[in-house]
Amino acid sequence: MIIHVGTHGNLEFLPGKSVALSESCYPDIAIGNLPHLYIYNSDNPPEGTIAKRRSYATLIDHMQTVMTESGLYGDLKELEDLIAEYNKTKTSDKARAHALEHIIIDLIRKTKLSEEIKLDKKLESGHSFEKIIDIAHEAITRIYNTQIPDGMHIFGEVPEGDKKVEFINSILRHDSELRKLIFELMGLDIQPSEAESEFLAEVDSIAKEFISAFLAEEEHLEAAKGILGDRLKIKDENKLSLMREKVMDISSRIEASDEMGSLFHGFDAGYIEPGPSGLITRGKPEILPTGRNFYSLDPFKIPTKAAWEIGKRLADGVIRKYEEENEKLPENIAMYWMASDIMWSDGEQFAQILHLIGVEPVWKDGRVKGYRIIPLEELGRPRIDVTVRVSGITRDCFYNCIELLDEAIHEVAMLDEPMEKNYLRKHVSALGNVRENTNENGTEFARIFASKLGTYGNGVNLAVYASAWKEEKDLSDVFVHWNGYAYGKNNFGVEAHDSFVSQLKTVDLTFNKTVTDEYDLCGCCCYFGTHGGLTTAAREISGHDVSAYYGDTRDQNKIEVRSLADEMRRIVRSKLLNPKWIEGMKRHGYKGAGDISKRIGRVYGWEATTQEVDDWIFDDIARTFVLDKEMREFFEETNPWALEEIGRRLLEAYERGLWDADEEVIEGLKSAYLEMEGWIEEKMGDAKGDFQGGAIDVMTMEDVEALAAKMKDKQKEWKKSLL
Repeated sequence: MIIHVGTHGNLEFLPGKSVALSESCYPDIAIGNLPHLYIYNSDNPPEGTIAKRRSYATLIDHMQTVMTESGLYGDLKELEDLIAEYNKTKTSDKARAHALEHIIIDLIRKTKLSEEIKLDKKLESGHSFEKIIDIAHEAITRIYNTQIPDGMHIFGEVPEGDKKVEFINSILRHDSELRKLIFELMGLDIQPSEAESEFLAEVDSIAKEFISAFLAEEEHLEAAKGILGDRLKIKDENKLSLMREKVMDISSRIEASDEMGSLFHGFDAGYIEPGPSGLITRGKPEILPTGRNFYSLDPFKIPTKAAWEIGKRLADGVIRKYEEENEKLPENIAMYWMASDIMWSDGEQFAQILHLIGVEPVWKDGRVKGYRIIPLEELGRPRIDVTVRVSGITRDCFYNCIELLDEAIHEVAMLDEPMEKNYLRKHVSALGNVRENTNENGTEFARIFASKLGTYGNGVNLAVYASAWKEEKDLSDVFVHWNGYAYGKNNFGVEAHDSFVSQLKTVDLTFNKTVTDEYDLCGCCCYFGTHGGLTTAAREISGHDVSAYYGDTRDQNKIEVRSLADEMRRIVRSKLLNPKWIEGMKRHGYKGAGDISKRIGRVYGWEATTQEVDDWIFDDIARTFVLDKEMREFFEETNPWALEEIGRRLLEAYERGLWDADEEVIEGLKSAYLEMEGWIEEKMGDAKGDFQGGAIDVMTMEDVEALAAKMKDKQKEWKKSLL
């Protein structure tokens, strides 16, 4: 028996068929007939499904990390307090308010929010101070509203006490149900998306008091009186009772989780009960209890009608933002379409893509049965062309969605409409008369691309981590080489590098989105490798500037589209540089240090592929993790190799000209790096041989060819042994 401690390993992503593997497929060769128990995060159905399909795994799912408010810290907290003070004194003490104006502007610059809100441009165009602080406060609230993991989940443990309260609160945050109830009890007619960060912090504290009172089995109306006091304006016993029932249900589900017991039951060849999967923090308490063998969803229900409404708003938001910034419509939007869009959000991005080309799904009994072409007069704008890089899991698990999109693209491109109203037709026609001539592989309509059949990955992240590139063109070449395979109704992994390049020539912007705070753009190297690689390739091949955008559907009442640079700023401020997040990671010693290092490596990856990371971010990373004496001691004691990787990536960013570093910071970094090397040499002791630091071993093409030859010989030996 094999116990796979994962989410995720390499076994299920080895070369071979996507499903129904043969004896020639590497996962099948590796696992054979061994029973395979796989410990897996319940929030990851995309990769968990692949583990089942390609390595015959029985999953033992585990609970997701307890999420908590990001909170505000340092200068950001001071800025929030000063804005609140200004709003109180602007009518009662005008002299004090005037003095605060200068202090607040200086602090907006110091916190680097000036770049995010485009402060100088707004000052030059005559924006009022009140308007500027409104925009600044909106950015601060966005940071506060970001949830962060409180350390990591430990297998077999269930949250207790305050952690349990935090966990339940994070589940109720998705649709702001408890927040809205508190507003109502206080007699306030506002939406959470409209509230300011100071008030939201107060309401979230009240929400936790309610949860604690419910768990202590206090009478719900008496609890409300005790918590809100004179602020209790509306005594809605029915809604309080329903909320109490919901809290108690989630609590009982948490208590029923038995991850370690399920694993031991698997040791005895016992039956592991199935259960749903997904993001608990998107309002899905049914994922609990954990310790089950999770399943995913019906792919023929994608996109759902709810996801279609979100997708339309996303499509309109992307077009509107690009038009505002460029005074023209985008003709071709390149997207990274992941399976998590389908399994976490029921196909919001799929719906967005369909709406961009002017197509609407047709449902029957909740299942998608086809599509309807939206007439131009109803659409009210041109049909936008799309270039879609799908993940390997989307390709392998949701091919019905790919076929539906491909069929719609073909039909839209052939519509008899003016070129200026149908950019798909315009770009296809640019390749020649498609009605009479087709290219060699029949891929002139190809808009959906991925890696070669039986393989996964984008190639770019490996090149970046191995430092195996000199200029952006190298990364562009790697991306096109790895990902230039067309998929659709009549193309299944057809080599189509020329068609891919033709599409990339007309790309105006690239796009991906977030649906949760549990994962973000620094959560995995595939994000910068694919979205970043797509951006690099589009810029290099088109020869013009290509915008990079990020969508946000975490709050369905407030769908946002922002620049990739702004999304990076949000993530770095709310997590990576947040003392609260750092302390959570430090509790886990070696593993926590390693995860900090990985996230910083991904920040570097985004800069290498997009140049959308501000210099101040690298400055603050260096100051926070390398130049700080206490942090350096933490890494020295728990995981010096993680800090060496951080230092090496920062120095590489500086040497490549990706980071215009503060001179004092770079000198301190160089000195600290020499100190790190000393630690590592001491820890190695008398060890002999060559060592490669970091997460990637660098191999030459000769090494690869030699390894391939060895693997071929080994595969022949395995086959003989099976006969």
